[in-house]
Parts: sequence; C-alpha cells; structure tokens
Amino acid sequence: MTGLGRYARVLRLFDEAKSEWTVQEIAAALDVPASTVYRSVRELLAEGLLEQAAEAQYRLGAAFVEFDRLVRATDPLYRIGTALLREVALQARLPCVAVLARLYGDEVMCVADATSPEGLVRTSYERGRPQPLTRGATSKVILAQVPTRRLTRLLAAPQASAPASQAQDPAALRAELAAIRRRGYCVTHGEVDRGVVGIAAPVSIPERALAASLSLVVAAASLDDAEERRLVPLIVSSASLLTEQLNKDGSRPSTAREAP
Repeated sequence: MTGLGRYARVLRLFDEAKSEWTVQEIAAALDVPASTVYRSVRELLAEGLLEQAAEAQYRLGAAFVEFDRLVRATDPLYRIGTALLREVALQARLPCVAVLARLYGDEVMCVADATSPEGLVRTSYERGRPQPLTRGATSKVILAQVPTRRLTRLLAAPQASAPASQAQDPAALRAELAAIRRRGYCVTHGEVDRGVVGIAAPVSIPERALAASLSLVVAAASLDDAEERRLVPLIVSSASLLTEQLNKDGSRPSTAREAP
C-alpha cells in the first residue's frame, strides 16, 4: 500500500457491521504485511482519524466528528437545504421524510433529511449512507442529470450497494431517465424501501459539478392520487427554489484565501 490510498483502504474497512479492528485483522483483510499496517495505523492515530479501543483494537477517531461539523457549517447544499427540508416536511401535511441527496462517486449519498412531526415513516436514506444509483426516485432524478459519457460509465460499473437481483436493463433505464428529464420529476413505488413512495425533483448546477435531488418519502398508505398531485408541485418548486438559492450563494465573492 502506498500514498493516500493506503490510509483510505484501512479507514473503509470500518463499518456498522464491524466497527473495531486489530492490526492483524486489517492486515489479513487487505492482504498486506502487518508491519505496513502498523505504520499506517500509527499515523492515523496521530491525526485523530483512528483511536485506541479495548484489547489492541482500533475504531474511527474523533477527527471525523470535527470534519462533520465543518462540512455542516460550510457545505452550501447542507447549509441552505436543511431549513428548506424542514419546511417541505411541514407543508406535506402527512407522515413523510424530506431528503436531500447528491451524487457520490458511483452511488448516491443523502446529505440531509427532515422528518415530519408524525415521524411514522422509515427510509433507508439517512445522512452519510450510500444508496444504489439506479433505484428509487431520489437516485434516478440525480442519474437523469448526468452527461451521456459519464452515464455510460456509471451504468457499466457494478453498484456496490445494490443487490445483483435488482439489476436493471440499461436500455429500459435510459428510456426512463429520458422521461424523467422531460417531466422534471420522478415518482417511484417501493424501489428502495417497501411500503413507501418517493417523489423527487432535480437540484442541478452543472457549473459547480453538482448533481443532487430534493425528495419526499411518503408511506404508500397515506398517498392517494389527489395527494400525489398536490405534492409533486411542492417538491418541484422547492427543488427549483433551492437551485436558485445555491446559484445566488455561489455568486457571492469568496472570503477564503486562494491557494498560491
């Protein structure tokens, strides 16, 4: 392992299923000498990216908490979008979760969410959790924004968070994405979580390489045709408002010091 990649490979081993690792376990998982892992772990400890746990084990360090606070304070999508999400969840007037997500490598990542006061809807979309790129309205609206060349590459890549049984025909998916672009929104039923409906609209700023979506996840039992017709304009207009606010934010003079 060399360069930045060696640290990333170590850190990406940590997840909800296994949050603590020994040096020997890391070495076995990555198929590298334990001496190499010792050096990487020592350097990650020094930077607060790992910390000591019980019995010679290590876990993710408090530096990630610091970085998370910094992202929440400085990321325009999160900073501007969070207040809007809360308003959308209130205006929906039924049990729901409002979600703000963006393209993250070959997947989609939720960056913020807001639950309605009833709090009765559960969704797999939660901050920091990657989701399949080709399932659900939240993701499909984002995928529909991607330029043709990148779309071809994304569709050819295996989706790590999507089971093989959920693979879709590329031609059919391309046709669906074209329809989403024409319509300006997407509605899906139970593609990511059973018993819920997703309604999503695009948040797109190509000049800033931002492909995102604002969506509402609603319990299917609470949503009839009349409610869907009421909610679609709410999501579309809210996504347009967020796009406008992000564009205005991006036009402000930067106060950050430019790198030499």
